[in-house]
Amino acid sequence: HLSHEERVDRLVLFSLEQVLDPQYGMYIWPCAVVLAQYVWFYRNTIRGKTILEIGAGASLPGIVAAKCAARVILSDGAETQNCLDNCRLNCQINNLEDVPVVGLTWGQISPDLVLLPQIDIVLGSDVFYEPKDFEDILITIFYLMQKNPHVLFWTTYQERSSSVRGKCWLSVWLWLKRNQLHNVSFINSMLEI
Repeated sequence: HLSHEERVDRLVLFSLEQVLDPQYGMYIWPCAVVLAQYVWFYRNTIRGKTILEIGAGASLPGIVAAKCAARVILSDGAETQNCLDNCRLNCQINNLEDVPVVGLTWGQISPDLVLLPQIDIVLGSDVFYEPKDFEDILITIFYLMQKNPHVLFWTTYQERSSSVRGKCWLSVWLWLKRNQLHNVSFINSMLEI
């Protein structure tokens, strides 16, 4: 008879729902797969940690973290009810009904953001997709890092265009330097801080 840890180390089964919808968060994007693999690789490190996934959408990285015995909170935009419902559905499909789903709008210090428990790791797969959202995402991450000084931010980014890539990383890098944030890891990308 295998212990929970032995079962987790060998195999995690899960199922996710993708919905044809114009909202970005309804699909499992390649960056979500990369971040989920990274979470799986560090499964022993995350066990028992409190993890917040921002922009969770289909919530693949968060579901993997929850299956690996992390305490997970999934979040997507408060105004994207379809994405929040999809997070809840994917938790239900995977017997993770105890995983909370919270509406957080990037750049807004809402009561839901303020009331979050202490966070150890923030996951964000492909959240740096729309350049117009970069500053709002960084404001949210900055707030979380101020509230949780030892929090880590694990994020993945897919290069789609060299002009957007340059703009993205320059603005992110300048913002992080200006705010002296050093506990950020860009997974499978060209920048690691």
